[in-house]
Amino acid sequence: MKLQTQIPLKKETRNQIAYQSKILLLGSCFSENIGDKLSYFKFQSAQNPFGILFHPKAIENFITNTINKKEYCSEDFIFQNETWHSFDAHSSLSAIKENELLSKLNASISITNRALKEASHIIITLGTSWVYRFIETDTIVANCHKVPQKKFLKELLTVAEIAESLEAIIVLLKSVNKDISVLYTVSPVRHLKDGFVENTQSKAHLIAGIHQVLEHQNVSYFPSYEIMMDELRDYRFYAEDMIHPNKTAINYIWERFVDTWFSDDTSATMKEIDVIQKGILHRPFQENTAQHQQFLINLEAKKEKIQKEFSFIHF
Repeated sequence: MKLQTQIPLKKETRNQIAYQSKILLLGSCFSENIGDKLSYFKFQSAQNPFGILFHPKAIENFITNTINKKEYCSEDFIFQNETWHSFDAHSSLSAIKENELLSKLNASISITNRALKEASHIIITLGTSWVYRFIETDTIVANCHKVPQKKFLKELLTVAEIAESLEAIIVLLKSVNKDISVLYTVSPVRHLKDGFVENTQSKAHLIAGIHQVLEHQNVSYFPSYEIMMDELRDYRFYAEDMIHPNKTAINYIWERFVDTWFSDDTSATMKEIDVIQKGILHRPFQENTAQHQQFLINLEAKKEKIQKEFSFIHF
């Protein structure tokens, strides 16, 4: 008996992710889950320099400012709840001191500008089609930072607006890195604060918008959302809030991603690194035994083997 419907995934053969790849991840919090996995397995990756960005307009704005090397100044900030914020960035970058926020944002712009030019892959996870427009400046923000809601207009991006934004992102990326592979995915995290029906409408707009731009060369789609909704259609795969995927679900979607985008050689190296990472985390009952000392010698030998092959890997 087969007790699960499984989404058929075609193995990527053109632009596979390898240890030589340089990967940038932007977008919703699910990109952080995948980014953490890439970091654990010691890939050359970076994630969300401006923190979590939930919708395509915020990501487009960040990429535009990065390529244009925007320099932030005090006029770009707001002061709310004794903290300085930027409407372009997540609250994780906010700071009590204005100069600290200024330093963080401008450093992130500089680092990301270089990363975009060097990246072999960019993975963009879209979370929602709902956006907030700050009435005072008539601009769509990345994060409201708990500014009173009466100062914003809530809008739902149309499929056409999303497709236009994703097209703009592709053009921007190709202008500085013509060979970059762009991978879009939709976050399986449901934004139920918008409402159940509204969340479904939001996700539908994102998926439809993405599929309008997939004819571009080196632009792909990975069905994270569809895997969660169809293959993992059971609340045992959710965290306690019944909204976010739990560890089991994240690991399952990660395995499906690896099966699709990674070569057999890369997967074999990942297994070796996993053994090392678990060895590093191992805590013995008796540290001074001969058996444990031999374990440490063997672990160092495994590290040296990997580092000889990949000089950028550090444990």
